[in-house]
Amino acid sequence: MLTRVVRPNLLRVMASAKRAFSRLPSTVVPSNYAIHLHPDLEKFTFAGKETISVEVKEAVKEIKLNCLDIEISSASYRSQESASVQAKWTYNKDDELVTLSFAESLRPGPGSLSIDFTGELNDKMKGFYRSKYKSPEGEDRFAAVTQFEPTDARRAFPCWDEPAVKATFDVTLVAPKNRVALSNMDVVEEKDCDSNLKEIRFSRTPIMSTYLLAFVVGEYDYVEDKTSNGVLVRVYTPVGKKEQGRFALEVTLKSLPFYKDYFGIAYPLNKMDLIAISDFAAGAMENWGLVTYRETCLLIDPENSSSMTKQRVAIVVAHELAHQWFGNLVTMEWWTHLWLNEGFASFMEYLVVDKYFPEYRIWDQFVAQDTARALELDALRSSHAIEVPVGHPSEIDEIFDLISYSKGASVIRMLHNWIGDKAFRTGLNHYLEKFSYKNAFTEDLWNSLEWASDKPVERVMRTWTEKMGFPVLTVSEKKEGNTRILEFSQSKFSADGASSDDSYHWLIPVSLSCASKPEEVRAEFLIEEKTKSVKIENVASTDWIKVNPGQFGFYRVKYSSEMLSSLLPGIKSQTLPARDRLGLTSDLFALARAGVSGSVDYLRLVECFSNEEDFNVMSDIGNSLSTFRILLSNIDLDGAFHPFAVKVFEKLGDKLGWDAKEGEGHVDALLRSLVIGKLGYYGHQKTVEEAKERVLDHAKETRVLPADLRVPAYITSLAHGDEAMFDALLGVFRKATLQEERMRVARCLGCVRDPSLIEKTLKFSLSDEVRAQDTVFVITSCCGTKSGRELTWKFLQENFPLLHDRYEGGFLLSRLIKETCQHFASEEKAQEIEAFFKANPAPAAERNVLQACENVRLNAAWIKRDGEAIRDWLTKEK
Repeated sequence: MLTRVVRPNLLRVMASAKRAFSRLPSTVVPSNYAIHLHPDLEKFTFAGKETISVEVKEAVKEIKLNCLDIEISSASYRSQESASVQAKWTYNKDDELVTLSFAESLRPGPGSLSIDFTGELNDKMKGFYRSKYKSPEGEDRFAAVTQFEPTDARRAFPCWDEPAVKATFDVTLVAPKNRVALSNMDVVEEKDCDSNLKEIRFSRTPIMSTYLLAFVVGEYDYVEDKTSNGVLVRVYTPVGKKEQGRFALEVTLKSLPFYKDYFGIAYPLNKMDLIAISDFAAGAMENWGLVTYRETCLLIDPENSSSMTKQRVAIVVAHELAHQWFGNLVTMEWWTHLWLNEGFASFMEYLVVDKYFPEYRIWDQFVAQDTARALELDALRSSHAIEVPVGHPSEIDEIFDLISYSKGASVIRMLHNWIGDKAFRTGLNHYLEKFSYKNAFTEDLWNSLEWASDKPVERVMRTWTEKMGFPVLTVSEKKEGNTRILEFSQSKFSADGASSDDSYHWLIPVSLSCASKPEEVRAEFLIEEKTKSVKIENVASTDWIKVNPGQFGFYRVKYSSEMLSSLLPGIKSQTLPARDRLGLTSDLFALARAGVSGSVDYLRLVECFSNEEDFNVMSDIGNSLSTFRILLSNIDLDGAFHPFAVKVFEKLGDKLGWDAKEGEGHVDALLRSLVIGKLGYYGHQKTVEEAKERVLDHAKETRVLPADLRVPAYITSLAHGDEAMFDALLGVFRKATLQEERMRVARCLGCVRDPSLIEKTLKFSLSDEVRAQDTVFVITSCCGTKSGRELTWKFLQENFPLLHDRYEGGFLLSRLIKETCQHFASEEKAQEIEAFFKANPAPAAERNVLQACENVRLNAAWIKRDGEAIRDWLTKEK
């Protein structure tokens, strides 16, 4: 357990990490890097030299730095009082270190370390790497770009590559004259080197961590404008596509002033660049002043981008800009506290989008997506705490997951609701002011919020960040006239339904609402005990009581049968607010999946939603039914399940139709796409016929499909189509110049059901037509059917050396392994998966292998427990 008392030990040695690992010595620390880099875009190499201003804290004969895939050609040290002394060097590839050794001890005091080196512009989307793109004339070209988080600055230059070892940076790049060169800061000097090359010198950065440094050399257009307080914003796009940067520019111009006002601190740089990178593993990266993005997370084509993509661009842009304060200005001390960066950015992004795009109803989507997915993962025994000790770089990527992002954001939302917005903002300002340009621990934030709110923030929140999992509140009631006496008990919720360990105990902020005023909070209190009795006065005997209104709390609720029955009329009449209807169905599905209640009971409950028209509620139900479908496909019951699923969506599908109506908005477009996609996949005949006709017309370019309808139409036509349909959509993929459209098609190809077409999709995923950043999503799209899962698992095993080499140490490998393996449903398959990864280890994905196998065993238990009951009920329903 992390406390201030044990900090020094945690800083030096991560004893609980999987591999023995020590932090860099603090005997020598940098204050400034003067870096000169010359990338060669033809040979895919770079030459570099750096002079690092350092402070020698105590006499040493060696200096250790992080260094990986770098060849040093010379290294020397000069103090202020003595001549330069040469170093010898040795590499430790396993620990990603270089040790510079000197004949005599270096005396304490200031000095400078000079290193000349060379490296490769690799093709692994990490460090200083090459990104392939096509010129407007169709020629293959390359850009030199960076991705340093979490630990890949060491692939570009030897450095102290730890977030707590901050410094300033003076960057100089040598680049072809016909290329754009960018870094975190603005250009202070540009001069010719020769007839082909120029040298660009950038102004000094603020003091910051190495993982936030960035540079790009390539061909780009841009659009620009200034914020209300004078910050120059540019959105860089592929040549000829600058208009696709307009929406991201709009979001940025709104977000930066919003954060300035919310945090009470201005954005400290004079420019903000956002740039679309062709090959990029993550969605985006918050480099200070130069944020890098996948094209699909930054570019919007007014004619061909869907409403969901536009919403995603708004969210991702707002997320990365929040990092300019949370992460860049104040940085976590070590990766154990990653959630301070990601959880807060994942919460703040929704505040911005909700303010400027209220039509998105984005907080409802937060509950349906972030909170729901985090609860699902955190119910596993192989989950982890928000704060988890990490050491060696191979362990860090593993925690860039839903726990750090979505659970982190969800508990922050719970905290924000508990202490109120005013105290929250005051506390954040105190925290950011106190730790500007420094590093912080989680308890530093709790102290600031506790000071601002006068509530026991640290005592409460430590129960949420220092242990994995979350509680289920079991609640029953007694009626005494107009008084209700509620009995609560808390226990750890487990996906397998097992009794919880009594050592698990949370301090839970709880609120209640009643039928008479469903939008208002009737009571608020803190549950500190295992059990608690609460008395509520003046509640009509016919009123329902809803626990966790607005779904702010990160917990499940299990009602007594009487309390649940009283809520059902509120579902049918929709007097129960949409977010609460969503929370109710989400909790009941989780309880059924865990075996705490019956699966058939949940399916019966779904029938109560026959009048439901809310996108987020139907999205949650759709996700639950998809889980049932995949589960039941393991026992060949998916076909029997499809007619039931059609009935759930058919009434709404008839009302919505295919074409948008006057007065409809953003959420209506999302709902139509959802419903058509579900009806089509499950085999609703009219929807299938319409989808096929529209897709073929679109492929022939005789009738363009609206962007919002393309994914559901592609899925439907492929799921019920033949090779001709498959080839028609491949043609759409090959003609498209918009990366969003190419990925729309590629991610749908795996919906085919013919085994030969699944094999064709898998082969296509590794072809030159699919970018390495996208291969994983094409492969995992094939896992929706029983035969698809078997073929994909076989494909993964046969191609694992190639895939592991391509994605080693990154989250894409973890995602590939988990999505490929987790939907099986037998002990034999779980053991087969374990045996394969024991023989073919993937250290950065070990937790994902555990989670996949746990899900396989949970699926097997679910089928054994409820399979026959579901079969009988579906047969009678049919």
